[in-house]
Amino acid sequence: MILAALFSGGKDSTFSIYKALKLGHKIKCLVTVFPKSDESHLLHYSNIELSELQSKSMGLPHLTIKASSYDTEVELERLGEVLELAKTKFGIEGIVHGGIMSKFQKEKFQNIAGEIGLELISPIWNKGQTDYLKELIEENFDFIITSVSADGLDDSWLGEVIDLDNLNILESLSSKHGFNINFEGGEAETFVINCPLFKNPISIKKSKKVWDGYRGRFEILEAELKNNVR
Repeated sequence: MILAALFSGGKDSTFSIYKALKLGHKIKCLVTVFPKSDESHLLHYSNIELSELQSKSMGLPHLTIKASSYDTEVELERLGEVLELAKTKFGIEGIVHGGIMSKFQKEKFQNIAGEIGLELISPIWNKGQTDYLKELIEENFDFIITSVSADGLDDSWLGEVIDLDNLNILESLSSKHGFNINFEGGEAETFVINCPLFKNPISIKKSKKVWDGYRGRFEILEAELKNNVR
């Protein structure tokens, strides 16, 4: 099937592209709605503008559009507009969705896809929490935490690359504090810096941490594609 991928630059949307390709689908473009603020209940916000650098590394066309409000219906309206463009320009038949367990998110995307005559493909739906993260790491997905907003996750996690060692720590913190280790409840956001889909890894040249004592974010101020090609 010819697909567009709903893309945020985080681990789930990126891995869903990888899995969709493994299933034999063709990804013709990436689609990103830039949310107005981190108040969005539907869209990934942290460092979203750098998804354009990731799309360049993947060698895929990237259709983007900005939402004028963090109201979910406004965001869906904008998503519908850019999906219509993808259908006209690339002949897509469906969209790849990187959700794991959020029924709210999946239903919203399912409805907007149906209105346009597209199928929704969710390759990582219902993936087990720790097993999924282990699979990401074992498949050579390098990703960092770019925001935290849950008990047990402090500013020391901001900018950290998740590997098998600190995954064990995350698992212990998840058990103790009760947050979803996949972060789909908004506990944290991630940014992929390298994976098998990338021709060039991403080098973060300048960044800063913002921390208010409970919530924090890792702002990437400057980044570029490294010269070493896979």
